[in-house]
Amino acid sequence: MAPLWIWLGALGLYALFSFWYVNWSGPLTTEEVDGFMARLEARAEETTPERLAVVRRFLENDDGKEFFMANLARLPKEPVADPNTGELRPAPEVLREYTGPFMRKLFGRAGHPAFFARAAGGYVEHWGVEADPGWSFVGMIRYRSRRDMAELAAHPSFGPIHAYKLVAMTHTLAFPATPGMAFFGPRVWLALLLGLAAAIIHILFGARG
Repeated sequence: MAPLWIWLGALGLYALFSFWYVNWSGPLTTEEVDGFMARLEARAEETTPERLAVVRRFLENDDGKEFFMANLARLPKEPVADPNTGELRPAPEVLREYTGPFMRKLFGRAGHPAFFARAAGGYVEHWGVEADPGWSFVGMIRYRSRRDMAELAAHPSFGPIHAYKLVAMTHTLAFPATPGMAFFGPRVWLALLLGLAAAIIHILFGARG
């Protein structure tokens, strides 16, 4: 009988993970969208009316599912001035003053980096776009839902540290993307790890018997 509880325990752990990792609250309501937009518009100095309109359309078209934010960024090679002290510091170090707190709050909402890579060269193929600014890296960030993104974007703690992001990046481009294929992400590898652990414990339990 005991081996059954091993597998039920593994299944229970995965259920707890899924409860945290998957959005069970459904799409944003109209009231939620209006509330988030009011909070973002109150910080208009950090954005533009055009960007706010894009964000509103994205929130209004919420499907309640996860999405990925594609990010391109260029960091200057020369030191930049710390927005608080004026001290010259490497751009990646200054950027971490923003990304550190952001990533901690993102993880609390089941978000995480899904892909990161440093640029290895310039455009190999391009048309209809501006000249290559010399991107430094590309990254994909997983969000559990558009609600989580809106909560992070409107969080009051990011207002004071947004200046670090502005100073550290000379160019940036970001747009949301809906996954169109299966990703080998936490849902898959955690299930495999839990299954493997349960199988090993089952074998060890059987050997003792």
